[in-house]
Amino acid sequence: MNLIDYPAEPFRIKSVEPVKMLPRNERERVIKEAGYNTFLVPSEDVYIDLLTDSGTNAMSDQQWAGMMLGDEAYAGSRNFDHLEETVRDIFGLPHLVPTHQGRGAENLLSQIAIKPGQYVPGNMYFTTTRYHQERNGGTFVDIIRDEAHDASLSIPFKGNIDLDKLQRLIDEKGAENIAYVCLAVTVNLAGGQPVSMKNMKEVRELTTQYGIKVFYDATRCVENAFFIKEQEEGYGDKTIREIVREMFSYADGCTMSGKKDCLVNIGGFLCMNDEKLFEKAKELVVVYEGMPSYGGMAGRDMEAMAIGLKEAVQYEYIEHRVKQVRYLGDKLREAGIPIIEPTGGHAVFIDARRFCPHLTQDQFPAQSLAANLYLESGVRSMERGIVSAGRDKITGDHHRPKLETVRLTIPRRVYTYRHMDLVAAAVQSLYEKRETIKGLRFVYEPAQLRFFTARFEEI
Repeated sequence: MNLIDYPAEPFRIKSVEPVKMLPRNERERVIKEAGYNTFLVPSEDVYIDLLTDSGTNAMSDQQWAGMMLGDEAYAGSRNFDHLEETVRDIFGLPHLVPTHQGRGAENLLSQIAIKPGQYVPGNMYFTTTRYHQERNGGTFVDIIRDEAHDASLSIPFKGNIDLDKLQRLIDEKGAENIAYVCLAVTVNLAGGQPVSMKNMKEVRELTTQYGIKVFYDATRCVENAFFIKEQEEGYGDKTIREIVREMFSYADGCTMSGKKDCLVNIGGFLCMNDEKLFEKAKELVVVYEGMPSYGGMAGRDMEAMAIGLKEAVQYEYIEHRVKQVRYLGDKLREAGIPIIEPTGGHAVFIDARRFCPHLTQDQFPAQSLAANLYLESGVRSMERGIVSAGRDKITGDHHRPKLETVRLTIPRRVYTYRHMDLVAAAVQSLYEKRETIKGLRFVYEPAQLRFFTARFEEI
């Protein structure tokens, strides 16, 4: 491993939060009481927390200073003006509706843009996104390239939409029955895989022929822009900000969880070009979130988000961000651990099918692997497989994704390379005794988004 490939942290540490490692017998008690669901493990009992990168970021001194400038007026906050100005400048989208987080924006978009019976094609589902689409009468259709479902295949831009799949769906269902195309940049459940600029252009050209709108899930768009700069011809000399601006020129709007690439702990937004959709969104945001000038966020949160978005498009930040994730992926790969190839932008995904070949998918291998990793090391990760996929709303059977993974998600500006070394060592130690990992069965299964609160027991 050539350490020159991994840049040092582009920041100095001003404040620290103590963590502790529980003894193994205590971790056994904790994971059993949590029903083998890492979401139900208390934070204070976690040593290294890789559950999610959503809202777990460390904010900068400039962001903390901005928090003191919070204008908490119920209407007309100047912090909203700053956020709106920043989004227009970076994304080029004129209309902004703030929300408490990304799923608030998904809720608004699904209500104003989907008619019952319509289809919503996208490059692989995401849990909350599909829930909102289905709740409002839509049917999600996966149109990601087939290669995205092959964990071992290492090729660039595995997140791309398959244009032939999109064309076939339009031909079969009719353009009028396509609500919009949901294009995620990057694709979380495919392993944080990016979408090429070429593919975005081609999707825009095809949908324009039929008058179909394109909305991005822009949650990790800055990470996507880094991959374009690094891997796509013609973009090596462009700035991250220039690449992001071009990306969004091919979209009609986006949903955004600010808890990721905006470097904050709460907040999100919906933005768009269409004036009529914007008016509908403003009417609904009052019902579900708050006034159109705060939408579920405090003024101080909007200020921190505006500053964070500007920091996120700085090259030094995003280079370290992506390459720290890559460092962990490289460590695991060198140890022979099966992971999704290539390493994406926000997490390393362990391939639970190859890690636990003795378990069937119905025995929830990824869920059990995540629980056992906590037991082994105090490292908290999460399942991204059959449990996350949920059940078919018509047949009641499990959705059975080809990818059955455990996600090691790296919070932004929180951990060091030494933490990654410890995580890699823990995974390797568990891999050497992987045959001891037992399957699980449900003790409690909620009807929706079950991975958050389900409970299990060992078989």
